[in-house]
Amino acid sequence: MPAFVIFVGVVFDSATPTRFTASPFFAAAPLVAAPFFTLTGTLLTGTAAVAIDIVLRVFGDGLFRLQAFTELLTILVVSVLALAINRIVRRTNERLTSARIIAETAQRAVLPTPADRIGGLHIAARYEAAQEGAFIGGDLFAVQDTPHGVRLVVGDVRGKGLGAVETVSVVIGAFREAAEQESSLEGVAQRLERAMTREGARRGTIDLFEGFTTAVLAEIPHGKDVVRLINRGHPEPLMLFADGAALMLSPTEFALPLGMAELGGWPDRADEIDYPTGATLLFYTDGLSEARDRQGVFYDPRGRLDGVIFPGPDELLDAMIGDVRVHTGGGPNDDMALLAVSRPAEGQPERRRTMPVVP
Repeated sequence: MPAFVIFVGVVFDSATPTRFTASPFFAAAPLVAAPFFTLTGTLLTGTAAVAIDIVLRVFGDGLFRLQAFTELLTILVVSVLALAINRIVRRTNERLTSARIIAETAQRAVLPTPADRIGGLHIAARYEAAQEGAFIGGDLFAVQDTPHGVRLVVGDVRGKGLGAVETVSVVIGAFREAAEQESSLEGVAQRLERAMTREGARRGTIDLFEGFTTAVLAEIPHGKDVVRLINRGHPEPLMLFADGAALMLSPTEFALPLGMAELGGWPDRADEIDYPTGATLLFYTDGLSEARDRQGVFYDPRGRLDGVIFPGPDELLDAMIGDVRVHTGGGPNDDMALLAVSRPAEGQPERRRTMPVVP
């Protein structure tokens, strides 16, 4: 683009009478280069603009006129400003990159990908950032084998950036401790509530009343074909059966998200649901259910998955991510966390149908 601007300036100067000046084009070239080029590239662009302006004046109406000197001085001053702008932009980008790397590293430290086999269950997890190349958000998941069964949490912290990562670390840390110590899933939920309340009080008044985390907690007892669920204001998970049927697991009683105890409290009650062999539990955040196409139609995970069979949880999540990209025409508008938990059936044949494609 800077080279094109200089070229246009040369053409303009050659095609117009001497009373017209092409100096605005030559002054614009280093400014265009400043945000995108290196410091050396910006310097070379400014030097080229000045040199070409001098050549045109020498072979044109003369270099030693007051107007020519003023125009040349303008290009020089703008080129120096472009160098300063380039330096500021590069420093800012370096700081932003450093902050993003720190945040991504911190989030990966508190949100590691779970093992693909836990307590006899097949596990798959995906984190899809709305912005390509970014991994900074408030979506979370954790799976842990405990004496009480395999317990897991999937949640979504209000907000983005380092503050959200910090809250994710609080929720995950509290969950890992409570999952081992609490005898009931209700006890785990209450431990998370207290942890969020402490975190809100530590941060101050705003977070105390506005900070919250939607979450769904699950417990799959060892040796039992059931799953227990507590939903704290989170999108309902799905049960995908071996024959392809999809069932939305709505809670018997809706409850407020974690961290909103100041607005009122209801006792947590876990729903117990049959979890047969060959079935898969799908947990997700609202980045999936609120993904919209160009007409504003929300993505319907149950409708998209009903009647579709996959050989495993990894294939399920990979297909869903691709399907969301097709639905939205590029990618989700919000960060998206997905967790699939399958109870394998011995001797079950692997069958798979392709997911339907959004027209």
